[in-house]
Order: sequence, then structure tokens, then C-alpha cells
Amino acid sequence: MKKSLILFVSFAFLLLICSCAGSKKVAYLQNADVASLADSKGLYDARIMPKDMLTITVSTITPEAAKPFNLTVANTSESGAASSGSQSYLVDNDGNINFPVVGHVHVVGLTKSQCQDLIRDKVKPYLAETENPVVTVRMSSYRVTVTGEVNRPGVFPATTEKISVLEALASAGDLTIYGKRDNVMLIREDVTGEKSIHRLNLNDANLINSPYYYLQQNDIVYVEPNKVKASGSSIGPSTTLWFSFLGIVTSVAALVVNIVRK
Repeated sequence: MKKSLILFVSFAFLLLICSCAGSKKVAYLQNADVASLADSKGLYDARIMPKDMLTITVSTITPEAAKPFNLTVANTSESGAASSGSQSYLVDNDGNINFPVVGHVHVVGLTKSQCQDLIRDKVKPYLAETENPVVTVRMSSYRVTVTGEVNRPGVFPATTEKISVLEALASAGDLTIYGKRDNVMLIREDVTGEKSIHRLNLNDANLINSPYYYLQQNDIVYVEPNKVKASGSSIGPSTTLWFSFLGIVTSVAALVVNIVRK
């Protein structure tokens, strides 16, 4: 009895140690209290990329004056009702959009504010000086992809044109228990089409200082499986059945031994 009690206490202590060690690998931003976040200062501003869809609206004092710049498209709902919406402009591979009246405008690499200023300068010569046009630009196709060891992998839109890697993972239902938190892969494409891979450690609070903390449009976040999941994937149904059978045989054998000893 005493020997069994000692074995039980030892086993419980071992479980406690393992759980403490595991928690260190699960918690995000573990050193947040001591890490310096000075390098994270500054507001993120997304830049226009090829294949972005832009929604552009020009407003003037006289509504009729802005009509040539605000094209509309007809939309039909599932019920058959017709409606109209604003025309979207696709940024081509050369970084241009074809804007009404003005023609081709090179917008790739610009922030939203810079694009608004550029288009306002382009439309001014076609308007009376008293009109004072106001231009609004939205990136209507801003989205990121989260896949791998997350609960709800998918493609997620960022309506505010700003999304951090933690927000993207939260949208995907967070990592599963099998996800590697210290080696998350980020796949990014630049304006020339060149892809690059970056590694992110969610356990380290210095992630907030990283230039990859905020995701660009079309970024892909991939969460790799840990060793437990990777090794488990090689175990098929037949192997699991053998383990179950072995466990039953072991239990029965232990019971028989205890009965014989009594």
C-alpha cells in the first residue's frame, strides 16, 4: 500500500512538471512585462499592390460635376432586384488603374492618402476651381489567409485595411493545441511578385516590434504541427487498434497477477 502511494505521488508530481513546461510553450508574448516596445511606435499604413481592387469616389460641391468620375455598375440580387454600386478598379501588374476621364494612373506602392492626393490632382484640371474635389479610396480586396494548425482555417477580409498576425489567428479560431507557437510561417509577396518566407515566434513579446506584426494584403500565415501531431499522423487505424488491444491485455494481466498474489 505504501509503495503504491509513493508511485502515485511521484506520477502526480511528474504530471505537474510536464504541465508547467507545456504552459511555457503555449502562452503568447511571455516576456511582455520586460520587453521594450519602443520600436513599435508609429501607425501602420497599407500600400497598394498589384491585383488590389480599389473603390474610388470623387465628391464635389456640385454633384453633377463629379458624375463623369463616379462610374456605377448594375447589380442583381438573388431575388432579382436590381441595384447599382460603385465601380471598382483593378491595379494591373504594371501598377496602373484606368480611371474615367483621366486615363492611366500609376498607384502601386502608394498609401491610401497618397493615392487620394494623386487622383485629386489628376481630376482638378477637368473641374471648375470652385469645386474643390474630395477623393476617397478604399482597398476593397484586402484579405489574408490563415491555414495549418488553427481551428478555422480560411481567407479573412480586413475591412479596416489593417490586421495584425494575432488578429488574423483569432479570426481563424486561434491555434490548436498541436500548433507550433514559436515558429509560425509567414509567406509574403512584394510588388514585383517575389515571394519571401519569415518566421514568427508568438511566445516572444518582441513580435510586436517586428515589421511582420501587421500583415499585408494577400499574406499567408501557416501554422506548422508540433512533434506530437506530426508523429501521430503516421499512426493509422490498425496501429491504434493494436495499441488498444495491448492496453487491454496489459490490464487483464495486471489484474490476474494481483489476484494470484492474494
